[in-house]
Amino acid sequence: MGGKYSIYNNYDLSPFKVIDGFDNQAFEGYESILSEIRRLESEGKRIFVFDLYPGVDKSELIFWLKQLNPSLLIDSEECAYDSDKITEIFEDNLTKDRVFGVMTHKKLEDCFDKAKIEQVQTLLSEEEDKLIVIVGVGAGLITLGDVYFYFDLSRWEIQLRYRRGMPNWRCLNNDAPILSKYKRGFFIEWRLADKHKKAHFEDIHYLVDTNLPNQPKMITGKAFCEALNQLSAGPFRLKPYFDPGVWGGQWMKEVFGLYQASDNYAWSFDGVPEENSLTLKFGNVMVEIPCMDLVLYRPEKLLGERVHARFGAEFPIRFDLLDTMEGGNLSLQVHPMTEYIQETFGMHYTQDESYYILEASKEEDTYVYLGVKEGIKKEDMIRDLEKARGGEHSFPADTYINKIPVRKHDHILIPAGTIHCSGKNTVVLEISATPYIFTFKLWDWGRNGLDGKPRPIHLEHGIKNIQWDRDTKWVNDNLIHQAKTCHEEEGITIERTGLHNLEFIDTYRYTFEKSITCLSRDSVTMLNLVDGAQMTISSTAGEFKPFDVHYAETVIIPASVKEYQMTPSGLSQGKQVTVITASVRG
Repeated sequence: MGGKYSIYNNYDLSPFKVIDGFDNQAFEGYESILSEIRRLESEGKRIFVFDLYPGVDKSELIFWLKQLNPSLLIDSEECAYDSDKITEIFEDNLTKDRVFGVMTHKKLEDCFDKAKIEQVQTLLSEEEDKLIVIVGVGAGLITLGDVYFYFDLSRWEIQLRYRRGMPNWRCLNNDAPILSKYKRGFFIEWRLADKHKKAHFEDIHYLVDTNLPNQPKMITGKAFCEALNQLSAGPFRLKPYFDPGVWGGQWMKEVFGLYQASDNYAWSFDGVPEENSLTLKFGNVMVEIPCMDLVLYRPEKLLGERVHARFGAEFPIRFDLLDTMEGGNLSLQVHPMTEYIQETFGMHYTQDESYYILEASKEEDTYVYLGVKEGIKKEDMIRDLEKARGGEHSFPADTYINKIPVRKHDHILIPAGTIHCSGKNTVVLEISATPYIFTFKLWDWGRNGLDGKPRPIHLEHGIKNIQWDRDTKWVNDNLIHQAKTCHEEEGITIERTGLHNLEFIDTYRYTFEKSITCLSRDSVTMLNLVDGAQMTISSTAGEFKPFDVHYAETVIIPASVKEYQMTPSGLSQGKQVTVITASVRG
């Protein structure tokens, strides 16, 4: 297959993990699920609880549950406060900002009226020997019943439903801007729901994937927990998703074989457990679950004892791709310093990051903007940023910001507080800490978003976080061309490419044409095959099956894998390949 950007064309858009031993514990479709419920009812089970992640289509589920002819069908959300009351409870978390809120530390039960829950509980005790169905977000707060179902949903699907008009939980904001819906989900709903779900992992009798309308897939709670155990014992990939943007490019469309209806693709999320899903195969049934289920259920095995002790049940590393081939510059931006993100948004750590140049145009100059130029006046730059935001003129970025030439395999380090953006005609593998939503845009080249509205600019936040001493000399000394060779022998070169000492992530580049052995050092590892058609990850102790990795694919290796080998394979067998890895520095 040929084309302007074609390289290997072997990127797997639908990776999955085969789960052994539970083929008979997976069900597909409502008829199959209802049949299993009727079997349980025949065994004397009478109270069935259907707990939902916010965004699951409750009306669809109730339509099918009515076919069971229950004596009582209770909507758990009738015990919840109304939209105004919930908004009042979380007023401090929602803020007046268009994009940023404050992470909530409340729990789902704070959204419910305890007296109403007690009334339902009393009713249940009085209704003996009757078939009772309880359904809705927070149903498990009333009772776990005789059989407890949890209906799950991926965060990407939630976002797509927001775009199609779905409101936030307990809200009537169908027509609200996507950014405000996402903010409420990110800072409130997903935090509440994840805490609630985490508390009940061991109680789940059945887990249901609801990502496809009217096409649920169900597995037993035992199969669900064992799948998470198997995932934490070997390499795996996440289900990638892709999104267009005002600066998006054409590279991913061709190289990944994406659906061509979109004018461009700006982002590829192929290594963001906070957002991505996992696809599990039980016999002929494919089940999609949020990767956060694994992070919350098996954090020690996945992250490593050292990393879990530092971050808790949060996945601290993120890989994604930024495509500006035939596109435009990213917005000029800065990320908050750690103290600022803690005090302002309630986050534990900030978005230190880096740009690994996966591909760069051979026909045109390619570059990144990074740090301020020496000798500029802070007051002048702030004045020009404010004028640009007001539409008085374009911000003269080249006057104030260093424009650094880049080529394929350069690794640009970007500790928080460093003003930066990627230029056009590159494909960047962004390697960073996970809190990616906290990007303060300073200038967006006068563009509107895909919705035709001006993109949010956050000068007030941004100006407070720009580190003005990170000038040309500091950038050259600390952030570019920092790779150092750690080991070299025939057929193998290992280089440490970063990150900066201010950042907690360590990255290494392995260039090899024969097998190489790597150690986890008690940290989860993320890696990407940045050059070469294919390589294979294998266990030196035979703990997992060989795992193939193709060009530009991101893989997660749990910390429980103490040692593994990487070997060029497939079309790259006997040839040189290059892998970049990231882990938490010890």
